[in-house]
Amino acid sequence: MSGPESDDDRTFKDLNVVGMLHKFWEQKQVKDVMMDTENLVVYESVPSPSQPYICYVTLPGGSCFGNVKYCHSKAEARRDAARIALMNSTFNELPCRRITPDFISLSVKEAVSTTSGNIADASDPSTSIGAYCLMLELNTGRTMLEFQEIMTVFQLLHWNGSLKAFREMRCSRQEVILYYSQQRLNELTRSHMALDWLQKERQSPGLLSQELQLAMKELGEARRAGRELRFYKEKKEILSLALSHANAEDLEGYQSEEMYWREETEFEHQEDSVVDGEPRQFYSQGSVSDEESNVYTVHFN
Repeated sequence: MSGPESDDDRTFKDLNVVGMLHKFWEQKQVKDVMMDTENLVVYESVPSPSQPYICYVTLPGGSCFGNVKYCHSKAEARRDAARIALMNSTFNELPCRRITPDFISLSVKEAVSTTSGNIADASDPSTSIGAYCLMLELNTGRTMLEFQEIMTVFQLLHWNGSLKAFREMRCSRQEVILYYSQQRLNELTRSHMALDWLQKERQSPGLLSQELQLAMKELGEARRAGRELRFYKEKKEILSLALSHANAEDLEGYQSEEMYWREETEFEHQEDSVVDGEPRQFYSQGSVSDEESNVYTVHFN
């Protein structure tokens, strides 16, 4: 059951946060001379026969947020998801959220303090610190939300095992970074990753189902914490795609089961929280979440 309604809840209910979020990105796109404002903000309601209802909202660029509250209707879930996305969108416009030379210097020092590297590694892209520094430098001038969108690609490559495969193919870290820093997640990328997981399923039957349940649990926990969700949601979708191919004959039954899947902790009262991370074939065969340090770590091993 949900707790008593707070003043903030009543305030946001009175405001048209869905309209405000669209207006925010409409003005931003016009300012950036990107005039296609038809489908700026995309909402996705999770099919459910009963409450609590879940809604995700994807912003231009790919950042994704979901409702934090226990919602009794689809409309309430949509408003709450828009509220979280709007707070993150406006917060991301602050000067402190933009990547500058000073920001890079501070972030690299913090990264060094939490790893076994040293500051001299920053100029060597073959090291983890150097790779991180290169990523930041390639995104100078962008906001942290934009940087997180790019980092999601590398998070997925690490999770999928592709970064390890690139190393075995003798691709340098610099090559991989320069290539994928210009790429965006699309259906082709997802399909390649799904095929990799399909191969893993053939080697270890039952792996996909286990990984999918884990991904759905992580997605639910991240959503209720008010975190940016693109990485978690992409994992779930890639695994679902792979599983649909693995069990093609049972696809209809699987989709029905997934539709009624309920997160175990969803029925517990969740308190509202305030949110603030082809010249060469690069496919393998076979908000921001860290506000305290602003450090993103990409593993190439």
